[in-house]
Amino acid sequence: MNLSMQDKNKNKLNQDVIDEIVESIQSIDFGEILIVVHDARVVQIEKKVKKRFNK
Repeated sequence: MNLSMQDKNKNKLNQDVIDEIVESIQSIDFGEILIVVHDARVVQIEKKVKKRFNK
């Protein structure tokens, strides 16, 4: 399958998006990171943080 140059650029992740994903992962101990993609582009990052307390 040959991808045109435009298609290859479309699939590249922007460094700002990568940095935001990495920061989101590093900033939580427990939880979830949801990355929403539309047309092969990251359009939204959601972070759900869980707080755990010792009994």
